[in-house]
Amino acid sequence: MKPYKFQPYLKTTIWGGYQIAPFKGIYTAQPNIGESWEISAVPGHESMAVERGIIGDVDLGLNLAQLIDKYKGLLVGERVYKKFGNQFPLLVKFIDSRQDLSVQVHPDDKMAQKRHKCPGKTEMWYVVKADVGAKIYSGLKKSITPDEYEQLATAEPVNGHSPMQDVIATHESHQGDLYFLPAGRLHAIGAGNFLVEIQQTSDITYRVYDFGRKDAHGNPRELHIAEAKEAIDYQVWPEYRTSYDSTKPNSELIHCPYFTVNRVVVQVAAEIDLHTDAFVVVVCLWGEAHINGIHVKQGETLLVPASENVLYIFGNATFLTATM
Repeated sequence: MKPYKFQPYLKTTIWGGYQIAPFKGIYTAQPNIGESWEISAVPGHESMAVERGIIGDVDLGLNLAQLIDKYKGLLVGERVYKKFGNQFPLLVKFIDSRQDLSVQVHPDDKMAQKRHKCPGKTEMWYVVKADVGAKIYSGLKKSITPDEYEQLATAEPVNGHSPMQDVIATHESHQGDLYFLPAGRLHAIGAGNFLVEIQQTSDITYRVYDFGRKDAHGNPRELHIAEAKEAIDYQVWPEYRTSYDSTKPNSELIHCPYFTVNRVVVQVAAEIDLHTDAFVVVVCLWGEAHINGIHVKQGETLLVPASENVLYIFGNATFLTATM
């Protein structure tokens, strides 16, 4: 089984920018593209296979759920298929923030199942590039109680400044920075960031503060104060940026119950065995290469089937890999 390329879903957002299309080498008149959903099983936005390097390929045009139903464990791995069935467990995106995103939080599995009958949302960010002065907001910088949170979140902004902004940890953003965002952690992507997001397949977001923005109809966007109060992890951690060894050609970035992510740098050729019995998602951040016979370049993403998941790479490129 050869790797699959999928049609990206380009999403216009109120805070979106203009970098995603040129980064991916595609041409579109679509404005304010904030997200490119590279691999998605979110209902209504399931990724569709568009390339696999096989003449007359009958899989082209099938969406991700249909492919999993057809190949089952051969595609995603027997362990993954047994747990998730035809539901692909990860959502992979590029995100371009021309403006600050809302301050938000995601529920854990228990709360999401109770309220929404779906998984929670743990995610990670890898900063591909950042403007000078760009910020990442992640975690609490001082301890607050749930009741104090509610008071801060509902307080009127003063000169456009919400008191919520005073309790969220703020970080200077730089290329290569890594943030792990377990469910319950308050966070926001600041203006001027271009990053990769890898997360559980869930589109549940509780918006806490939105900088007073209006939607396309001139109305304030909905906030979810009560839901967020229940979802937030109120613990203060000493560090929110995740460190890793950037000098290695293959560095493990994140290992958690929901995904394992590595950064892979290849010069000329490499054989990468991630020692997993599951699929491998490969996101190309720079350069171009052939992976298991499929050409991939900057801004493109591959799904490598579990049955053929040792990566034989020829080229010069930097990748993120995600598996379970």
